[in-house]
Amino acid sequence: MARLVLTGSTTVITGAASGMGADIARLLASRGAHLALVDHNAAALAELATELASTAPGALVTTHMVDLRHDEAVFAAADDIVAAHRRPNALITCAGSSMLGTIDQLTMEEMRWLADVNLWGTVSITKALLPALRAAPAAHITHLASVYALAAPAGRIPYSVSKFAVRGFSEALRHELEGSTVTVGAVYPAGVRTGIILHGRYAAAIDPAVAARAASAQAAMYHTEPAEAAARIVHATERRRARTMVGREARLIDVLVRLAPSSYWRALRRALREAVDTTTPA
Repeated sequence: MARLVLTGSTTVITGAASGMGADIARLLASRGAHLALVDHNAAALAELATELASTAPGALVTTHMVDLRHDEAVFAAADDIVAAHRRPNALITCAGSSMLGTIDQLTMEEMRWLADVNLWGTVSITKALLPALRAAPAAHITHLASVYALAAPAGRIPYSVSKFAVRGFSEALRHELEGSTVTVGAVYPAGVRTGIILHGRYAAAIDPAVAARAASAQAAMYHTEPAEAAARIVHATERRRARTMVGREARLIDVLVRLAPSSYWRALRRALREAVDTTTPA
């Protein structure tokens, strides 16, 4: 399969204002790509756009403040992106959040909120931009799943549900688009130091001190720098990869789940004990 040319073309990035999304934007801008940056944080988007204007003055960078939970706003933003950039040839979906809590601690509303952000926001922006991507001579869609789309730990039900669904969406869409000019891939990061777990949500029923302890325990296990993850994601997009692991932990868990699909939790439980404990008093 021919390599996708990102230099001089437009990549749309969701969750672009921070974390891996921002580092992907910086890397692509430095390589001469044009960017449509999507996020719900208007101030952070504007700050990133200003930074890119000074470091990569040749790049056309547009910002689009959108809450991906609202379909009408997503489709309107897609129209604005196409009006500004005509035919984007890459979409990288980084927008997402986390949620701590057990099934007893979580409400249905809390779990639905995370699904709306992580899953339906990904589906919505992909559907909205698909006609424009089809109009490009070649295009690729990269969805950020998670290592928790490979293995589902205790205490992360809504997050794993949403990310397993993103994985399923990516694979089914790849099969639907087989033979077309648009290819689809999923990326499975593990242990990236983005702060998502520290700034994510937790069930209202959890003591904030307990949630902070669990989040810190999880964050302490992260070893991959966002810039390193961004480079892997950009490479996967250029190569139009269907499946990409980011981080040593992701590769190990991928193998573990293949070897022990019904009993891998026995191996993971001890390592994740503190990170999934949202009941023991701090």
